[in-house]
Amino acid sequence: MNAAEETKLIRTSLYDQHGALQAKMVPFAGYSLPVSYAGLAEEHHAVRTACGMFDVSHMGEFRLKGPGAIELIQWISSNDAAKLSPGQVQYSCIPNGKGGIIDDLLVYCVNQEEFMLVVNASNRTKDWEWIHAQNRWKVQLTDESDDWTLIAVQGPHAASMIQPLSNQPDLDQMKYYTFQEGRICGHPCIISATGYTGAGGFELYVRHQSAPEIWKALLDAGVVPCGLGARDTLRLEAGFCLYGNDIDETTSPIEAGLGWITKFNKDFVDREYLLAQKEQGTDRVLRGFKMLERGIPRQGYTIENTEGDVIGHITSGTQSPTLGEGIAMGYIQKSQADLGNQIRIRIRKNTVAAQIVRPGFLPKS
Repeated sequence: MNAAEETKLIRTSLYDQHGALQAKMVPFAGYSLPVSYAGLAEEHHAVRTACGMFDVSHMGEFRLKGPGAIELIQWISSNDAAKLSPGQVQYSCIPNGKGGIIDDLLVYCVNQEEFMLVVNASNRTKDWEWIHAQNRWKVQLTDESDDWTLIAVQGPHAASMIQPLSNQPDLDQMKYYTFQEGRICGHPCIISATGYTGAGGFELYVRHQSAPEIWKALLDAGVVPCGLGARDTLRLEAGFCLYGNDIDETTSPIEAGLGWITKFNKDFVDREYLLAQKEQGTDRVLRGFKMLERGIPRQGYTIENTEGDVIGHITSGTQSPTLGEGIAMGYIQKSQADLGNQIRIRIRKNTVAAQIVRPGFLPKS
């Protein structure tokens, strides 16, 4: 990244901390963010076995307030937010009215008339415009994206690393997908038992002026700084979809294996279309793939059956640092997608054997 490119990018409140650690910076969704510090493998293993932290301040945060807040969320999102109690978080997606996905997001329930939506940075503008266009309940909408620094502290030791810095007792007892308001290093903080690594942990929403002190305290406690590279390999091992790769405006939540966040006990955008897909099936489905031979599957590689017919394509792929083998996710013809089937992935001029599995590659604990 040259100097001219760098000056056009948004710098998070932790930019100077990344520089002090000699992080390799890259452009991502309009931001300058670290892709690695000591190296992807070291950072990946730190999160899987101990504790690592990520600057994910590029995520967008929208505040919805008013008597119609729950009605608006129910209409724009596929999951059933009416089930949420204050302090609970829900994973969901925003259907686009054409059977595709505008974005995937988290819904935070502050109370029944106040919610926070956390969206992907690259989709912030179109999400905001879509929600505004659907807001017939005249809910008060506020874009707080520029007000928050978000630090994801992930790994099996995350609670013990954060606990001495927090005024909230028993962080290790917090249930997955819940949050509470407390303090870290004396600073106000939303402490959320969420993350996108499959390693457990927390996401800390803090104001910009507090972030450098909190980052340094975590660093001093032994938390390993991690970049976008490790974040991607961690989420892929866990089988989590990445917007822009595995889901987008052309993929439906049903074919993407997100039927579990698509609830038909309410009315919402694309309900009838998606219900028909659930009942009748789809032509293609998202599957996981484990390489049976040496080779690293990459986004865009074609998938073939054993007869050499093209039957799909890879949407995300890597060499798994934890498993030491190639793993991938991708869309494949439903008729060819039985779990356990062998397929071939074309890597340049050769095809390499792989097996169809469910997304989510880590051994069940």
